[in-house]
Amino acid sequence: MKRRLIQFITTYFLFVFIFILQKPIFMAYYHTLYNKVSWIEWFNVIWHGLPLDLSLAGYLTAIPGLLLIASAWTDSGVIRNIRKYYFLFTSILLSCIFVGDLGLYGFWGFRLDTTPLFYFFSSPKDAIASVSVWVVLGGVLAMAVYAAFLYFLFSFVLNNAKRPLKIPYRRLNVSGVLLLATGLLFIPIRGGFSASTMNLGKVYFSADQKLNHAAINPSFSLMDSFSRQADFDKQYRFMDAAKADALFSEMIDKPVTATDSIPQLFTTERPNILLIVLESFSSHLMETLGGEPGVAVNMDKFAKEGVLFTHFFANSFRTDRGLVSILSGYPAQPTTSIMKYTRKTQNLPSIPASLKEAGYDLQYYYGGDADFTNMRSYLVSTGMEDIISDKDFPVSERLSKWGAHDDVVFNRLIDDLKTKPQKEPFFKVMQTSSSHEPFEVPYQKLANKRLNAFAYTDSCTGDFIRRFKETPLWENTVVILVPDHLGAYPEDINNLSSDRYKIPLIFIGGAVKKPEQIETYGSQTDIAATLLGQLGLPHEEFTFSKNLLNPASPHFAFFTFPNAFGMVTPDNEVVFNCESNAIAVDDGMHKGENLDKGKAYLQKLYDDLAKR
Repeated sequence: MKRRLIQFITTYFLFVFIFILQKPIFMAYYHTLYNKVSWIEWFNVIWHGLPLDLSLAGYLTAIPGLLLIASAWTDSGVIRNIRKYYFLFTSILLSCIFVGDLGLYGFWGFRLDTTPLFYFFSSPKDAIASVSVWVVLGGVLAMAVYAAFLYFLFSFVLNNAKRPLKIPYRRLNVSGVLLLATGLLFIPIRGGFSASTMNLGKVYFSADQKLNHAAINPSFSLMDSFSRQADFDKQYRFMDAAKADALFSEMIDKPVTATDSIPQLFTTERPNILLIVLESFSSHLMETLGGEPGVAVNMDKFAKEGVLFTHFFANSFRTDRGLVSILSGYPAQPTTSIMKYTRKTQNLPSIPASLKEAGYDLQYYYGGDADFTNMRSYLVSTGMEDIISDKDFPVSERLSKWGAHDDVVFNRLIDDLKTKPQKEPFFKVMQTSSSHEPFEVPYQKLANKRLNAFAYTDSCTGDFIRRFKETPLWENTVVILVPDHLGAYPEDINNLSSDRYKIPLIFIGGAVKKPEQIETYGSQTDIAATLLGQLGLPHEEFTFSKNLLNPASPHFAFFTFPNAFGMVTPDNEVVFNCESNAIAVDDGMHKGENLDKGKAYLQKLYDDLAKR
């Protein structure tokens, strides 16, 4: 009994030791983030991260505990083989998670969850397009080395080859004690006896977000994320349903009471619509909006030529979420992406579907893989069946890691507009991709590689608009320019700051009446109601979309980041971290005003997500 009990306890604390060791390795790897952290804070990271380590160690020790019980009844080699392969599998799994998290954190800004897995399994080629082949090979090698180290550690510490465990005389007693010990693992797994169960928020101890991130166990984070991919109506229960309904009713689009109360931006009721979705663009790239001069010179020019929305925000941090926000007026979710679920996306309203019903011809242009992140299935469900993507370009033109560079796709679009008969009115979407990591473009203007990539996409857009203006189609067209998600520049803006989400929204074209600036606060979800309102088309089914030109409607921006949300109005900017259950940002004249509203909004979003 004694040897089995010692081995059980050793197994548990060996897992704990491995998880503790991962924290200083993570901080050392990202030494530029943690080089000013005191040794006390290093200790605090380890100490406050212990609850998740103890919990996950409990999960991983349960199977070895059951195998120890089985070994009390038989000395069969089958038990030993199961045990050996269990630790081999666990070594590989923990290695893949830790090294994968180590490599991805610099790109994503949060610890590992199911988000990268969704991208990888939908298209491995596109998922690794942001990094060089040497980085990928280095990561695979690191996984192999770390897995070998873990397996050696398990074998060395827990090896029974020299002294195999014998079947004890009192098998029932031994089994009972080990069963009790295994059952006691429920305590660290659950996190004690309090009402709240173990969750990521247990490790949050500092106002410095990077310290909280360092304390998170990436394996627990991934496991927790898997648990959030269903039962959406049980997530984010901040308040009773009646209160959430009452608050949400104040935040939806209001009916127009007078026909002349909403200004008309267009010269005609049925213009052609061309939507250009700009990869990773940000207001910080535009001098017009207080950003870098000399980068997005064409966007600055368009801002002066057309209608510029000056307080506009992205809804999320990745394209799959941003596209649904733009085309369906549906807010991004902090724990999942509705684009994962084809059954749910086919029930969403969309701008393409509304325009198709109004007689518009639909077409989509993208230089990358349209199957990445289930994008094609979503687009088809909106009625967008004519999709030009990477495979529609010759291999000689697919020189980007994402497919065809922006100039190639814009050339295809302008050639089609000039040479092919166009059924009007039309709705076309052009999605760029070159201003994405690794920012490798066939263009050299700026020394900064990242800024140079944005300058390239800006130049491609400017060249296309110049050529489009030369066609007769221009006079009856509205061009909408909007990024797909939060900007990739500057790099050092906190992901939980609204400043990170500021993006431009510009309407230009021959069918736009006059240049003007609109200072109403809004976000990507509001494009649907605003555009359809301008076209005189119904948009009541877009529950989360508000007409930015309707003075009767509430105006705010809502955005999400993994397990966090933000709501911004002229009077209050609030960002709430759902993991730590704490306010991350609360600024403005009316502090706290948006907190309950944001909670109600997110709660109603997940209610809606569950019903789709």
